[in-house]
Amino acid sequence: MKIKKQRIPEVLLIEPKVHGDERGYFVETFRHDLFEQAIGHSVNFVQDNESKSSKGVLRGLHFQLAPHAQSKLVRVIEGSVLDIAVDIRAGSPTFGQHVTIVLSGENKCQAFIPRGFAHGFVVLSDTATFAYKVDNYYSPESDRGLAFNDVALGIDWELSKEQLQLSAKDLTQPKLVEIGDCFDYGINYY
Repeated sequence: MKIKKQRIPEVLLIEPKVHGDERGYFVETFRHDLFEQAIGHSVNFVQDNESKSSKGVLRGLHFQLAPHAQSKLVRVIEGSVLDIAVDIRAGSPTFGQHVTIVLSGENKCQAFIPRGFAHGFVVLSDTATFAYKVDNYYSPESDRGLAFNDVALGIDWELSKEQLQLSAKDLTQPKLVEIGDCFDYGINYY
């Protein structure tokens, strides 16, 4: 398993070693000791979630406020998605910047999105099954979002506007300048 820091170093790409033959494959998808060594602090994932979506479905950009903030370890079981993590930590040298990672059932890669980041993805294949671990429970009162099409973010979702499918909630999320200081760079939210 290789763990690589991305352009924003707190966001990680995890490339597993896949053991395959004519019978199929085996892959280790999570190993607590190596994972904590890579992120530099302890993590306790408390919930696993899974969604299935069709091409063009865009989910995000989502986050939860402290003390219910969540880190996510995400992967795609089947299909392909463009996964996005946006730094929303006020005072961060990478505030408002994003990391883009293609996750697929074929590459079996995973992404770690830490607390202090908004997260979203769009389905690039006909369908995709998306699975993720979170280190805090869902809290409706702490649930927040960020506009997927905020020009200040400069995100290329790789599909045309006409191909995108969003929930009513995700169509009305605020822009980065409107969300306030949800997280402060340098504060440990763990």
